[in-house]
Amino acid sequence: MFEPVIGIEVHAQLKTESKLFCSCSTRFDAAPNSNTCPICLGFPGALPVLNKKALLYGIKTGLALNCEIAEVSGFDRKNYFYPDLSKNYQITQDASPVGVCGYIDVALDGEVRRIRIKRVHLEEDAGKSIHEGGDITGASFSLEDYNRAGVPLLEIVSEPDIRSPKEAYEYLSMLRRILLYLGVSDCKMEEGSLRCDVNISIRAKGSDTFGTLVELKNLNSFRAVERSLEYEVERQSQVVASGEEVIRETRHWDEASQATVSMRRKGRAEDYRYFPEPDLPLLSIGRTWVDEIRATLPELPAARRMRFTEEYGLPEYDASLLTDTQELADYFEAVVREYGQAKIVSNWVMGELSRLMNATGIGIESVKVAPGDLAAMLKMMDKGTISGKIAKTVFEEMFREGKSPETIVKEKGLVQITDEEELAGIVDRVIDENQKVADEVRAGKDKAIGFLVGQVMKMTKGRANPQMVNKLLRQRLTN
Repeated sequence: MFEPVIGIEVHAQLKTESKLFCSCSTRFDAAPNSNTCPICLGFPGALPVLNKKALLYGIKTGLALNCEIAEVSGFDRKNYFYPDLSKNYQITQDASPVGVCGYIDVALDGEVRRIRIKRVHLEEDAGKSIHEGGDITGASFSLEDYNRAGVPLLEIVSEPDIRSPKEAYEYLSMLRRILLYLGVSDCKMEEGSLRCDVNISIRAKGSDTFGTLVELKNLNSFRAVERSLEYEVERQSQVVASGEEVIRETRHWDEASQATVSMRRKGRAEDYRYFPEPDLPLLSIGRTWVDEIRATLPELPAARRMRFTEEYGLPEYDASLLTDTQELADYFEAVVREYGQAKIVSNWVMGELSRLMNATGIGIESVKVAPGDLAAMLKMMDKGTISGKIAKTVFEEMFREGKSPETIVKEKGLVQITDEEELAGIVDRVIDENQKVADEVRAGKDKAIGFLVGQVMKMTKGRANPQMVNKLLRQRLTN
């Protein structure tokens, strides 16, 4: 019986306007090789200057991940040749990262698992290789765009504490939420601003000895991470069970075949010949500045989720979904402040609002329904001005047009009919037109009354008060 031992290296592009060591733009959609200069291309004599905002974001993230922040930090050169690295070295932090010894708590199947963070460090990104005529393993040629070269990256390295593909997915999901709450990265995997490399080995369950490490690349979604790990656990288990040895290598995840493919033998740290970056001095990170940054940290997703369960009495499921992004959590709380009943608000946000956002492909930041308008609509339901069924119609119009519920109800004549005399006449008409069903109700078939309620609602285009309709029908058919 084998168990996986998994560690993950996440590279998050920082949301700065300029690159890590020069003033070139970090804009994603610029023309190829237009955002470059002698510094980020590594021309002889060009000297790097550190982007202070990138350092601030690194410290901020380290604090949010419960790391110890270094008092002295510095940069190193990582030497290797690859076409997307025009300098033939990368400026990174090897010996003295910004943060070390942190952790993230991950909830999975009712259990909280602590995943330790080994280090958080800054480095510059490489360029982007565009493979023509196939993927990296079968392309006829490659083109290089150096716009990305020098964009500030934050590398977050976990300890090998992850024990299942599902746990890896949950770890990445929580890390992404934290980065988004902090506002340090937009985490758009489709644009390459959040990327991860996964290291996996297997060992006999209960053993303390690590197996041979395999690195997985080309993971463009968290689901791809989970599926590639599932595949690799099975592959390595079969290799070991057959008496063979797992090869230390880097493997490429092939989405089409849902399998990993060997790319190259994996190097070791000493192969990169790290040495201190001679053009950048050591950084002295003052404790006062660190404390000032700590004071700016927002309420993070795990703490907010816990508060939602305690303060609002929400189920864990609701609290987890509502705190998925800071914007969604803010929207929910804004509605609750206006309306007061948290569970009802939660039902509408997770129900109708989420359904319409998914159908239209927009995020909460683009929703036209103001929190105060959703609260006003819920109050109209409580007063009996509109029914629950009508409310869904009103809400869809609010979502499309951004109008207030009062305006929509007035324009479309959707005020609920609560006049008992008016409803009595409609109920009597429905009974006359459906005598067979009415007789079934009189005979004790109580469920049949639902059909008659439906006919009244149909005749009134959903405007009749359903409770009043039910009462009137029972008065006439059970007396």
